[in-house]
Amino acid sequence: MTSTPDPRAAFEPHRRDLISLAYRMLGDLARAEDMVQEAWLRFARQEEAVASPKAFLVTIVTRLCLNELDSARVRREESRGDRLPEPVALDEHGLARLERIEQISIGFLLLLQRLRPAERAVLVLHDVFDFEHREIADMLGNNAAACRKLLERARAELALGRRALVASADEHRRLLHAFMAAATNGDVAALVGLLADDALMISDGGASGRVAGGVRNLTRPLNGAARIAAFVVAATSRTANELEVDERELNGQPAVVFWLSGEPFAALLLGVEAGKIARVFFHADPQRLRHLGSRAVARP
Repeated sequence: MTSTPDPRAAFEPHRRDLISLAYRMLGDLARAEDMVQEAWLRFARQEEAVASPKAFLVTIVTRLCLNELDSARVRREESRGDRLPEPVALDEHGLARLERIEQISIGFLLLLQRLRPAERAVLVLHDVFDFEHREIADMLGNNAAACRKLLERARAELALGRRALVASADEHRRLLHAFMAAATNGDVAALVGLLADDALMISDGGASGRVAGGVRNLTRPLNGAARIAAFVVAATSRTANELEVDERELNGQPAVVFWLSGEPFAALLLGVEAGKIARVFFHADPQRLRHLGSRAVARP
């Protein structure tokens, strides 16, 4: 039995931050919640009072995430070129008030996913959660100099692949609406005009892939405005009668959710830079769309 009078009262103020930390580390909300639940159980079992519940809990969650990332299963998943972080409706999970959009967007999370686990941890703890190197060193069982080096490498790696991918909500929404209209109308030329010349499309259908209208999701990233536009128009023409569409806000940005029989089939998110669509993210892994809930199916 912990000597803390009310461990739940000490834990709850940090829950959202902990979920946010684990979600950034893992790119998967269900696994993030599992890490935080395990941290709570360990905190509640402490026999001595914890001087700093926040530091204690962040340390546990960070180490649990590092262990998870080191597992063979996760290494295999993250080695897939088509794997995307799970899209999340921040408001519905109480995370919106905590987040800066550029630090929770799918584009940013995808860059984090490409870092080594220790680099990912140091970058998130320092640049997102404002911990000092000394504090991070204690959490990771490392030293401050090593943590500084990890942060330098992480920032350098991000700089190689990071583009702005951040636009105003109005510009983002305008481009999303234009993208959907051009795809629905079969207007390849209009789509090409919306996309950056070197645009990239990533479609994640999970390990088993996803099929709608006889069209299977891409198994590797697709480069170039013309190629992306041709694929999107062809796929849309074959799936339009099967899927229903809603606009939502995911990861703090306008997005589109496609529904099949009331269940989420896919989520479309964009990365915008300099007035053009630089990234098209199409997430169709059914195991990682469950947090989008169900859509009421209209009765005939």
